[in-house]
Amino acid sequence: VYLPRMHQRQGRTLSARQINAIRWASVSRERAYTGSKRLLVNRGIHSMRIVSALIVATGLLISGCASVEMATMAESAKAKEFNPPSQGNAGVYVYRDSFVGKALKKDIWIDSKCIGESAPDVFFYTEVEGGKTHKIDTESEFSPNTLEVLFETGKNYFIRQFIKLGVFVGGAGLEQVPEEQGKKDVAKLEMAKPGKCSEPR
Repeated sequence: VYLPRMHQRQGRTLSARQINAIRWASVSRERAYTGSKRLLVNRGIHSMRIVSALIVATGLLISGCASVEMATMAESAKAKEFNPPSQGNAGVYVYRDSFVGKALKKDIWIDSKCIGESAPDVFFYTEVEGGKTHKIDTESEFSPNTLEVLFETGKNYFIRQFIKLGVFVGGAGLEQVPEEQGKKDVAKLEMAKPGKCSEPR
């Protein structure tokens, strides 16, 4: 610590205690300055990490293309005839046609039963017991998102899975779509092979 002419102040001789006090004040100022610089650097590193995570998440949402095991073309074409379900049941089409999140795969369950792992531009078809409320879940970022629907016997229902921006990776949501719109959407897609999810429930 530089103390110019520390032994005198305004013609008076300083005591050892006064000199030590001045030295301590100078050291404290230097430590405070160093601490402030370190805090700013740490904050900068933290901010860069957050930005990097957001860049990675955005990249996953808009780049790449995930794939899953597909049903045969004949099975897909049969499902797209939209025939009535078997007696006492309701038909359920769960599909994904969103542009974002093409690199992501998301599990889908109905009443805790695995329907399949979705990928871009695919759909699943299954049947549930009619006249009851059933719970459809989709894997999301931190916990599943759920949609509950009352399924009437003899009808087909269309549930759209969509990918949305998350904190670190994309999440997913579900929405019920009117039958006519659902038929138009599913007609452009291909059916995935059901029954395989990334995690058991």
